Amino acid sequence: MVLLIFFVISFLTNILGPIVPDIIRDFHVSLAMAALLPFCFFIAYGVMSIPAGFLVERWGEKRLIIVAFAAAAIGALSFAIFHTYAVATISLFVMGAGMAALQVAINPLLRVAGGEEHFAFNSAFAQLVFGAASFISPFVYAYLVEGLSSPSQRSGIVQWLAPITPPTLPWVSIYWIFAAAAIVMAGVIAIARLPSVKRTEEESAGAIEMYIALLRKPVVWLYLLSIIAYVGSEQGTADWMSQFLYQYHGVDPHTGGASAVAYFWALLTAGCFIGMWLLKLFDSRRVLIAFSVGALCMLTLALFGPRGVSRIAFPCIGLFASIMWPTLISLGLNSVRTHHGPLAGILCTGIMGGALVPLLIGSLGDVFGLRTGMLLLYVTFGIVLSVGFWARPLIGNAIRGDRGRAVAERA
Repeated sequence: MVLLIFFVISFLTNILGPIVPDIIRDFHVSLAMAALLPFCFFIAYGVMSIPAGFLVERWGEKRLIIVAFAAAAIGALSFAIFHTYAVATISLFVMGAGMAALQVAINPLLRVAGGEEHFAFNSAFAQLVFGAASFISPFVYAYLVEGLSSPSQRSGIVQWLAPITPPTLPWVSIYWIFAAAAIVMAGVIAIARLPSVKRTEEESAGAIEMYIALLRKPVVWLYLLSIIAYVGSEQGTADWMSQFLYQYHGVDPHTGGASAVAYFWALLTAGCFIGMWLLKLFDSRRVLIAFSVGALCMLTLALFGPRGVSRIAFPCIGLFASIMWPTLISLGLNSVRTHHGPLAGILCTGIMGGALVPLLIGSLGDVFGLRTGMLLLYVTFGIVLSVGFWARPLIGNAIRGDRGRAVAERA
């Protein structure tokens, strides 16, 4: 059930990249204003993550998950019915708040269910599911747009969506799919018998004093910054690659651009397979360093290579970004002895990096050009790279021969 929720979160979240060129063209907005839409979505994580930690304590996982999916459905329906730029900003904030609540509810659950020494591996598997949904969603988007743009070829679900989708805005149809998915998930969770999860004091969201105590630790701030940097790197790449390929290489955003975004997530999924294997062989910090260097190399080829190289290098960034999220989260939670529930809420707040970095890229792009704006990704990927050098987890990832504990003890 947790993995299914990861799948739906990803399906709803990572479609923003392919539709950015449509937003710029159809709403006649600047790069910065286009980036304001993903900003509204991801800034909700900064607003909602810590309150969600208290709500999961008060309501329990099941009720919070149902409410979160209901919020996502309301947000998606709002824009599907009232398709204006202003409504889009509000609806994306509401959807983001729902996704933030889901992240807070399921990440500690995954850690408790799988065992803390296997958390890096299990998080990588969840990231694999996350990437699979992200791979599928751009192709669903392309199928809907192409089908609605060609009345003679309409079939299946496109026939149902045609009467309720503006002919000049076929991409809005994806929001009907979002709403349906969220409603179905809320219904499934409502009737499902979820396993009872007894939270210990360490997993409890706790009182405000626990958050204050955690925020007094410099290591918590460092991991929060690293999460902001990673999510900003991921979303900054996914949100702007289609526009970059269109602007600098003339790649059609509905076909080549959407395909590049889809394969970015596909390679992120493939990287999870590789990452799960490597995390059983090597210390997670070494894996993080290697993958961060790989991401920086692919970023260089994507921004400065010719059309053919750029179209390949952008998706390849996903391959090297795949292991970053689960490794950073596991290192963060395993670097503090107590209060992992509040800590998860604080770290999930860092998902607002997906709001800040794309907006900064867009703002810089309006002034200096999109290529120059995307140079910011060197800074954010560099911050992730640094974690591999300064991280000192209390519990190392379990590797072959039980060397993980020995590595942690020596550290």
